[in-house]
Amino acid sequence: MTDYRIVPRDAHDILGEGPVWSARRNALLWVDIMGQQLWSLSLADDRITSWPMPERIGWVVERAGRDDLLAGFKSGIVTLALDPLCIAPLHRPEPDRPHNRLNDAKVDAAGRLWFGSKDDRDQDASGALYRLDPGGTPVRIDDGYKVTNGPAFSPDGRWLYHTDSGLGRVYRFALGDDGSLGPRALFIQFETGWGSPDGMTIDADGHLWIAHWGGGRISRFDPAGRLVDSVALPATNITSCAFAGPGLDRLFATSSTIDAEGEPDAGALFEIRTGVIGLPPHCHAG
Repeated sequence: MTDYRIVPRDAHDILGEGPVWSARRNALLWVDIMGQQLWSLSLADDRITSWPMPERIGWVVERAGRDDLLAGFKSGIVTLALDPLCIAPLHRPEPDRPHNRLNDAKVDAAGRLWFGSKDDRDQDASGALYRLDPGGTPVRIDDGYKVTNGPAFSPDGRWLYHTDSGLGRVYRFALGDDGSLGPRALFIQFETGWGSPDGMTIDADGHLWIAHWGGGRISRFDPAGRLVDSVALPATNITSCAFAGPGLDRLFATSSTIDAEGEPDAGALFEIRTGVIGLPPHCHAG
């Protein structure tokens, strides 16, 4: 992990998040939550495309056998077609928590969507972890989070990793074939000076790559939770990361301009050269 580049574009994100590789589009998709934008980077020619969103958008995932996406808006889950743009409400998982918004999501190998929520005012620990089975409705699986982030799955599908950024903790759950979770167990506690764990991804060797909000870097942790390497980036608030490209050998990281006065590269999209191979993202089967 020796170098990186800043992907050239005209605008930086207020709160870049949720990068995901789309093989069918040969593109990296990601969102600007506060800027209410969906972005696409063509990996063939660095061409950037964006679509304005009607409200804050936390994530997008692809759907198996369909061209449209699932997206997590402040108000709930929607289907999202891009050409032409068409948005249709699908689920409202938290009508009882009006101050919350959806935040970060991934799909497991069985095609189930796992997503979190958080208090959009950053006041209450009202965030929760949800599962959306194919053809089902969202089920609240775990509760009491300050800031949910970074679902990730071990290569063998036996473990789900999930973060409470507000507490500096990465948790690990045993993941059953039926989508049930074992007890929440502390996997990594961020140390003083590291910032907070934000979005994350996992590589083919089962190592977690975690973005450091407030720490200006991405770190790699082995399957035992030990820090094995990190790469510093020129932005204090690194928000998430994802492997992309046909060989899954290109690691991208999003960032934020929030509380980043005097940082010209804050909010940029970074590509980090690692020599490591990632895992392909799964599509929701619903």
